[in-house]
Amino acid sequence: MNVYDSEQIECILKPMGYHRTQRLEKADLIIVNTCSIRAKAEQKAFSFIGRLVDLKQRNPHLVIAMGGCVAQQEKEKIFKRMPHVDLVFGTHAISRLPQIISKIQENRCRQIDTDQSQVILDNEFVTGTIPKNRISAFVTIMRGCDNYCTYCIVPYVRGREVSRTPRKIIAEIEKLVSHGIKEITLLGQNVNSYGRKERMISFSQLLALINEIEGLERIRFTTSHPKDLSTDLMNAFKVLDKLCRHIHLPVQSGSDRILNRMNRNYSKKHYIEKVNQLKDICPDIAVTSDIIVGFPGESNSDFQQTLDLIAQVRYHGLFAFKYSDRPLASAAKFSGKIPEEIKNQRLQKILNLQKYITKEKHNALIGTTQKVLVEGYSKKSDGCVENRLNNNGKDNPLMLQWTGRTSANLIVNFVTSKDYCNDRMAITGRVVNVLIEKAMAHSISGRMLNCDRIEDGLKGDNWYAA
Repeated sequence: MNVYDSEQIECILKPMGYHRTQRLEKADLIIVNTCSIRAKAEQKAFSFIGRLVDLKQRNPHLVIAMGGCVAQQEKEKIFKRMPHVDLVFGTHAISRLPQIISKIQENRCRQIDTDQSQVILDNEFVTGTIPKNRISAFVTIMRGCDNYCTYCIVPYVRGREVSRTPRKIIAEIEKLVSHGIKEITLLGQNVNSYGRKERMISFSQLLALINEIEGLERIRFTTSHPKDLSTDLMNAFKVLDKLCRHIHLPVQSGSDRILNRMNRNYSKKHYIEKVNQLKDICPDIAVTSDIIVGFPGESNSDFQQTLDLIAQVRYHGLFAFKYSDRPLASAAKFSGKIPEEIKNQRLQKILNLQKYITKEKHNALIGTTQKVLVEGYSKKSDGCVENRLNNNGKDNPLMLQWTGRTSANLIVNFVTSKDYCNDRMAITGRVVNVLIEKAMAHSISGRMLNCDRIEDGLKGDNWYAA
């Protein structure tokens, strides 16, 4: 969500003459877009802004802004903690940035805008120029949350749940596709409840509309709340050809007692039933999840139940975190805080178990053929392409590695041994068949297979087997 918001900020400021620079010392305006979902993210944000003091002293006209969730959370207290900050703006103030920054430039005065009372959701979003060679983009479909999980600060810093209209969402995606985007990820704190408050179409109906957009290859979304996972959405994975076979379904804990303290509104049994139903409808679905260890009051028995859940569901991947108190979230006042040492031990056990499961799943893919949406050169190749040119001045695929993702969101690195294309864009953004030959902890690798046509219809003699 912060990546998307940062892109929105960049687009909104372009008419004012601002453009991105990679050199901090050259900047006239530095905006730190922050996250407060965990204490570590907040600490890193303040640490970075603290290091900007020297730049501000050397350039008094430099404007330093802190935005996002930490700004919404801390408000004017940021000025006391960081006197060199000129602007504090919250999660609802992005569309007002041009006016606010103009005031700072004209009057050289501090500004703060953390007003959440105005709900002008659709008019806040713009689509600018898409960076070259990019094939994927995020699209926010709703903002805020009404669930008030006891560990979570989101409802307080991003506001109550509100959905964008389908018309505006479709228009934004169509514009992105016209700029060459092949894959979009729909964003919302709980996409399963999209449109419910506004009595608009359901999330599964929105997916069906997006599935009809010509030129779009793949649709992803995040995040789903288990209590609102409907049968209609499960069926969408079966009937919508562009919808990727992957769902992120955060469970947080395998203990009913802890789930109740978290205010998650489902039980372990209910969660497993939903996952099993989903796998029955779409057998090749990949399920990933979030786990919080060390929630206040979590006993050894509660933790063991979480391990049992992971072993039973056998996730394709996990994001596991140690619990940390968040301001305003009610769990910050709970008794039974878990010592840091125990949280570290439990986190490691979670990671070790998931590592074992993931390894088995990746190894099972060796020898299979996977459809991969090509994103471009892999990191291994991208930085030294200029040193890998043949006598004709063209990239030498013998030495290059490509990267992309499967429908299940698994990273695939692959090679080809023939000069099948004249430039890197020949297969970027296209779906190719890759024979998997090796499995790693976080990715798989192989070689692109011989094919008479790439899935978008390209034909010719330039495609060779490795």
